[in-house]
Amino acid sequence: MNFVKLQATGNDFILIDVREPQSSDARGLERDWSAVARDMCRRHFGVGADGLLLVLPSETADLRLRMFNPDGSEAEACGNGLRCFAKYAVDSGLVGSAEFMVQTQAGTRSVRTQAEKGVQVAMGIPAFDPAAIPVVVERRDKPDLTPVLDYPITVGDSELRISCVSMGNPHAVCFLSEPITDFPLAEVGPGVEHHHMFPNRVNFEVANVISQNEIRARVWERGAGETLSCGSGACAVAVVSRLKELSNNPVEITLPGGTLTVDWNGVGEVFLSGPAEVVFYGVWKD
Repeated sequence: MNFVKLQATGNDFILIDVREPQSSDARGLERDWSAVARDMCRRHFGVGADGLLLVLPSETADLRLRMFNPDGSEAEACGNGLRCFAKYAVDSGLVGSAEFMVQTQAGTRSVRTQAEKGVQVAMGIPAFDPAAIPVVVERRDKPDLTPVLDYPITVGDSELRISCVSMGNPHAVCFLSEPITDFPLAEVGPGVEHHHMFPNRVNFEVANVISQNEIRARVWERGAGETLSCGSGACAVAVVSRLKELSNNPVEITLPGGTLTVDWNGVGEVFLSGPAEVVFYGVWKD
């Protein structure tokens, strides 16, 4: 089974083209992709990646994307995965222009490859209603707790104030006064991901405001653990920072793997820009 390894600011993915009739393997669409993702994404024992991307035909867009996490769960949205998908589609001639539409589990998204910005993707309109994220909150003296900002939760010994948003997938963002490099993300992240407030689990971001134009962040991804970068996570951080009046627009989100640019006017779609690169091509024997 042929595959391509790509990375976007250190967020790495395995991509497999399973379109028909282009797929050389007639069983392509019938595979247990959750099991394939678990096997191929394993560090040291597999190819190693933060997720598995599938290229599929679409009746409503130019192409369709499915994305599976290393634990085999399927993600609704993946910003860096979508950017890698777009890079592959353009470089391989699967689309006829640098701007096209991709069907995802979270809806149809427009993508654009640009020399100065790398790959820019539309991430949809952020959702703040607790039921849409989803997050279960005690409304207390606020019958309409929308958006959920600076909501107090306790995870182990950590007292956190989280702000929640859906970027097609659920996110909980926590701005810290202490350096994010000192935050015990490996210990706290699983507790937030699986907190009873989040019926579908959640992606968890911790962030420091460096200036009105730059924010530093780390991300614990649902189904993957801490990653070097997360596109939808960067968008969630930028959106929450705008709601809390902590940043300008656009804003640069610096993650361990590199810097992404997020543009949101406060009402419409969020746009995510940054580099995406092919790392290597390979064959998986299964």
